[in-house]
Amino acid sequence: MAKDCRKFDYVPLLAVESASRSRGFPPQYRQIISVCCVLPILGAQWTDGEEKKTIWKFSCRPGEDGFLFRACLENTADDGTLLSPSGIDLNRHHVKGTHRENPKSDNVYLKLLVKLYRFLARRTDASFNKVVLRRLFMSKINRPPVSLSRIVGNINKEGEKRTVVVVGTVTDDNRLLTFPKVTVAALRFTATARARILKAGGEAITLDQLALRAPTGSNTLILRGPKNSREAVKHFGMGPHKHKKPHVVSKGRKFERARGRRRSRGFKV
Repeated sequence: MAKDCRKFDYVPLLAVESASRSRGFPPQYRQIISVCCVLPILGAQWTDGEEKKTIWKFSCRPGEDGFLFRACLENTADDGTLLSPSGIDLNRHHVKGTHRENPKSDNVYLKLLVKLYRFLARRTDASFNKVVLRRLFMSKINRPPVSLSRIVGNINKEGEKRTVVVVGTVTDDNRLLTFPKVTVAALRFTATARARILKAGGEAITLDQLALRAPTGSNTLILRGPKNSREAVKHFGMGPHKHKKPHVVSKGRKFERARGRRRSRGFKV
């Protein structure tokens, strides 16, 4: 064997009674070890010049003159490439995924929907089911309500035949004077929103009813509400010129109207 060779080829072995009964040998090969030269077994030390190495991989197979044995040194792979002696250094060690894989809610009906759409996402090639499943996991902040006016604004005359899908709540908009005939599937409807949809001749169905009608999401339009319209989001942002809303008790003359709010008092943002 050359000094730089890091992998033994298959060599013939003789059956020896005093072979090791441990060190990871399969039961049918436990009485097999050596021939005229002492070959290393798993965990044994192999001296290559002045360097000591440990055998960490081996394989045996039957041959004409006994058994054939192949061993790899501790710092080599199956193809002979050099490996790190301390294992694999992962660059994302202890980094966890932050997305949800299950809903936090204990609502049994929501969990049944998750079970249904998890099955559809796995057994169909439609990305629609994967999107619905992911949104079923989301918190209420990430599932903002969708108004009837938003539905009307996103459908055209051709799109009125499509089923509008909302993974969240559908709410009424009293600024909207007329509402067309549309089929809407959602997790929840407010009473006035459901009444207006039904009065226009449309349908307000649940997501499990949608799964029976369109298991792949064909001829549907999936919508989301405005996520950044919350009152809390208006106060977000650091520094001036961000147009963030101040946390004040009142908007009167005596509340945060001096420095920073008037040019006559230093500066104005």
